[in-house]
Amino acid sequence: MKSLKKVYIKPLQAIRKLGPGLVTGAADDDPSGIATYSQAGAQYGFGLLWTIVLTYPLMAGIQMICARIGLVTGRGLASNMQRYYPLTLTLPLIVLLLVANIINIAADLAAMSDAVKLVIGGPRHIYSIIIGMICLLLQVFIPYHRYLPILKWLTLSLFAYVGTVFASHVDWSRVVSETLLPHISFDANYVLLVVGVFGTTISPYLFFWQAAEEVEDIADIPSRHALIERPQQANKQLDRVRIDTIMGMGFSNVISFFIILTTAATLFPAGIHNIQTSAEAAAALRPIAGDFAFMLFALGIIGTGLLAIPVLAGSAAYAVAELMKKPASLKLTAWSAKHFYGVIVIATLIGVGLDFSGIDPIKALIWSAVINGIVAVPLMIALMHMSSSTTVMGDFTVGGKTNLFGWLATGLMTVTVITLAVVNLI
Repeated sequence: MKSLKKVYIKPLQAIRKLGPGLVTGAADDDPSGIATYSQAGAQYGFGLLWTIVLTYPLMAGIQMICARIGLVTGRGLASNMQRYYPLTLTLPLIVLLLVANIINIAADLAAMSDAVKLVIGGPRHIYSIIIGMICLLLQVFIPYHRYLPILKWLTLSLFAYVGTVFASHVDWSRVVSETLLPHISFDANYVLLVVGVFGTTISPYLFFWQAAEEVEDIADIPSRHALIERPQQANKQLDRVRIDTIMGMGFSNVISFFIILTTAATLFPAGIHNIQTSAEAAAALRPIAGDFAFMLFALGIIGTGLLAIPVLAGSAAYAVAELMKKPASLKLTAWSAKHFYGVIVIATLIGVGLDFSGIDPIKALIWSAVINGIVAVPLMIALMHMSSSTTVMGDFTVGGKTNLFGWLATGLMTVTVITLAVVNLI
């Protein structure tokens, strides 16, 4: 009986430890990311599943470093960068992050409103306004300790993509063989999609969000302190961060894998290769996989968008407010953190406005990917430098496998950005 209790208690203990890592990982599978993964499956079948397997340890490594910087110092990434690097380096990165996040918010709102229209019909622009206002009001008026559980519950919407796969016919032997032994092509379109998957999976806004949420938890949980102040908490807290990040990023990549799998098993064999948006992928599923698969895919777009938009707006707000040395916290009221909430409001409203401007969502995604790439490389180099600096981290510098995976992720993103630039120039 005791051993049986242990079997059930251990998973429950692990689930209780999940926090910033879970929400961060789930937010990575936003409607824009779903569009990229859908394109990968529709155009190359199971041929790009290997990219998700490859990026998992690298993504987990760099996100763990971000979380540890927040946990050890009790400060967000922008706050640490502002303290240790010149403004000429940090300001352009934060401005570009803000621009990329706003474009991404617009693209996500467009995808979500299209998905709502597919499900119930009606005017998509009205849905865009409603969704944008819901996300905005939740962040501004719901206290942090009540808002965080809402984000955690929204992660369940991503299981829709697991359900979609099992509502379709999948040749699992081919899935395994093509994932482990992929046929890699150097065709320009193939390379561009690989770059797109890498850039979608490892995104700068996730860096700022996870570090900031560790800082939020320090302020919100009385027993928790920055490790540089309470080093005796190190073993417990670092273990929690490790479990949280590994499971959160694992959850993210499993869902990404299933999104590619869904379109690879349905759209690719049907000859439907030209998928431009996540909503198009959902619509194309209906005649092939049926209404149930279509509904799951469409509802997943809406659910993950409701999770991702607050993370996009919030991560930009943390970065800008910290750089300005202003209060930056979701647990503060709008009046006591005017600059922080002001960025959230402005970013969300501009995102809604861009959706009315007639901007091409595909071009918006491309520009967002390019800007994210420009931001990611110098930012990741700065992260690796800070995480190995005793000036920043004291006795808690990052080494071993985490440091290795962090540098490998930095190298991958550098190659990704160079490739993106070369392919677009050609």
